[in-house]
Amino acid sequence: MPAGTTIFSEGDTGDCMYYLHRGCVDIIIDGKCVSQLGAGNIFGELSLIDGSARSATVRTSDDSEISRIDSETFLNLVSESPHVSLDIMKMIAGRLRRLNQLL
Repeated sequence: MPAGTTIFSEGDTGDCMYYLHRGCVDIIIDGKCVSQLGAGNIFGELSLIDGSARSATVRTSDDSEISRIDSETFLNLVSESPHVSLDIMKMIAGRLRRLNQLL
């Protein structure tokens, strides 16, 4: 995916999450870049978990390779490998703590 590609926008309906194999993405809230994620990270998981609209816009900041993980694949993954759920919770907690430090 080329740099500058919007993966999804704040307010969009979310039915999947993404895994970033290569590259970097910007997490943008209210037009402000609040975070950057590099290879090995997931994003979009909140909408997949709670069914709410996207809370941020995500845009590639350089050429990136990204996989889409739909709801069925996600549910199969966490049922076959329960530690994945804990890993995702730890990641979400870390992001929340970093955002709290900005406030």
